[in-house]
Amino acid sequence: MSLNKFTSDIIQDSLISIGEAMFETIQRTSMSPIIYEALDYAVGITDGEGRLLAQGNGVITFLAAMSLVVEETLKRFGDNNPLKEGDVIIANTPYLGGGTHLSDIAIITPIFYKKERVAFTVNKAHWTDIGGTNPGSVSTVSTEIYQEGIHFPFIKVREEGKINDAVLKILEANVRLPKSTLGDLFSGIAANDVGAERIIKLIDKYGLKAYKQAAKEFMEYGERISLKELQKIPNGTYENTGYIENDGFGNGPFPIKLKIIIKDNEMVCDFTGTHKQLKGPLNLSRTGLETAVRAAFKSITTPTLPANNGSFKHVKLICPENTVVSANSPAPISVYYEVFLAAIDLLLKTLGPIVPEKLPAGHFRSVCVTYISGLHPVTNEFYVQAEPLSGGWGANAFNDGNRGQFSYSHGESYNIPAETRERKYGVMVEEYCFHNEGGGYGEFQGGNGQYLVFKVLSKEAFLTGAFLGYSIPTWGLNEGYDGSYNYFTVIRTDGSEEKYNVVTNIKLNKGDRVKLVTATGGGYGNPDKRPIKKIKKDIKNGYITEEQALKNYKHFSNEVIKS
Repeated sequence: MSLNKFTSDIIQDSLISIGEAMFETIQRTSMSPIIYEALDYAVGITDGEGRLLAQGNGVITFLAAMSLVVEETLKRFGDNNPLKEGDVIIANTPYLGGGTHLSDIAIITPIFYKKERVAFTVNKAHWTDIGGTNPGSVSTVSTEIYQEGIHFPFIKVREEGKINDAVLKILEANVRLPKSTLGDLFSGIAANDVGAERIIKLIDKYGLKAYKQAAKEFMEYGERISLKELQKIPNGTYENTGYIENDGFGNGPFPIKLKIIIKDNEMVCDFTGTHKQLKGPLNLSRTGLETAVRAAFKSITTPTLPANNGSFKHVKLICPENTVVSANSPAPISVYYEVFLAAIDLLLKTLGPIVPEKLPAGHFRSVCVTYISGLHPVTNEFYVQAEPLSGGWGANAFNDGNRGQFSYSHGESYNIPAETRERKYGVMVEEYCFHNEGGGYGEFQGGNGQYLVFKVLSKEAFLTGAFLGYSIPTWGLNEGYDGSYNYFTVIRTDGSEEKYNVVTNIKLNKGDRVKLVTATGGGYGNPDKRPIKKIKKDIKNGYITEEQALKNYKHFSNEVIKS
């Protein structure tokens, strides 16, 4: 059918607005700080066949998940067991359907209009605990998926409008934080229902034919613009190698091989030659890799446009099975996010020299998430704190790198405020600041990493963390210097210090301090081209020291400091 431009744009913008309403519903109603404060979730709307139409703000890690999880749902609920109005599916299968790790729960709701399936609303959020061996359901020493929590292999938590109480009882009995976990489940269901109600109203207003035509045009526009931008990139074959430093058991490094082929109508990302899947949980599923590839493709084609399936029609992934970036069951996968970041960092490092005007130098390349558990010193209730950290981003051809931003994988995420952390968990924040440990020098300076220091107030607590990038610095671009490293230390009450990077369940005692350190991003351009005025300002702001300036900026001298 023919649809005028104005009506088409209104329907398309309405879908984006509905996605934003779903996003805000979860933020207002969820019960876990990692969701309502850090915003570790995403929402999406697909058509009746699972093609992405709109996606709300949220973590980049779930970019491919919204459509892939619906496509897998449709495979599992065929003619013999069809989806019905009022159904809600939950899934956290890591190896299929946009899976990441068991802690990331997808909630899928089919939408029917006059008995025809016309759309799906879907969201995916990180639940603080989903059972398993360790608090927070993440371990750096797990050796199989069964140690990492409960697995929901695309099951109906609501069927024709009725909640499946048996599923709720199983969930409640197998997680450490049942109240907040169930709250997060119902928050996700409510968000999907909000989206479903508004989509029905949208169809009532403009008609089903107009709705379908606008959705088709939306995806065609995404495809058309991404192809136009792709054709601006020089054709060629570009190869590179990245590394996973540790498998959780001290082994490594393990190579990730990448070959990117740019053609007039396609970008092919080939990971053939990558190391086989690992013994420990630093593995990534193929669907997780799909997100990394899509995110890299979008960053060089349509970074400012809303995501939809059309945006990714001209990117292709090639990867053998059972590698560290295409792991299969029963490989452990709870620390997948570090491998995801290694993969996307490799993609951007390979593309950076080709399109330096579009991409920055290397960022701190780790989620730097910590899981801290114990009994609250006031309420005596068990707590699990799960929080990613922010760090330094690389400089680009026009600006210094951003300071104190979350990693590529997190997009619109935020830190958990100190006040929330101190109220809900048994810790006190003593320092939260930028550091000047060095690195990232260039015409444009890499963004500074951060220190976060907290003191344990509980009688005892346990700390798990995985900070890759502890031996491989953030990379500079176009003669810019490399940045620094990620790591963390435990400072005991007797003053002794223990340095860590990938570890599970370190015992902490009351009064111990934990110092978390994120890396400074890579620099861009020759340091000799950085204006003296900017170097002086960096010193004044504490971003670099006088000694660092004298050593790394040859045109900067003691005489300049005195002037």
